Amino acid sequence: MVREQRLDPEVEVLWDDFHAQVNVPSEQLRQWLLTRGSGEESFGPDPDLDLPEPGRQILRVLSKRKVDLTPEDIRVMQDAIDEIQNLLEAKPPRGNADDEWRHALLDLGHDVLVER
Repeated sequence: MVREQRLDPEVEVLWDDFHAQVNVPSEQLRQWLLTRGSGEESFGPDPDLDLPEPGRQILRVLSKRKVDLTPEDIRVMQDAIDEIQNLLEAKPPRGNADDEWRHALLDLGHDVLVER
């Protein structure tokens, strides 16, 4: 008989919130992060190791099942949600800073151009 693992209800809500906020598919996020991390000073022999943080941590969580989450993963999810919310609340006026703001959100796996 296979036993279903039960998660803490707070973790269930966090999981749903995380996946609602991180709206970029994992492969697209990985490609974005590789592009961001491919500057001359950061490009090394193993490109995956050069992915910017916290994007690498977010990708690691995206590759997991809910039942496999660690306390570190839960922290990463909460930190990502908090940072995305902070950035969304601090939206700059249109202009040059707008691109930097959008890129900071993309680094966290959130694309403001994706409709909910």
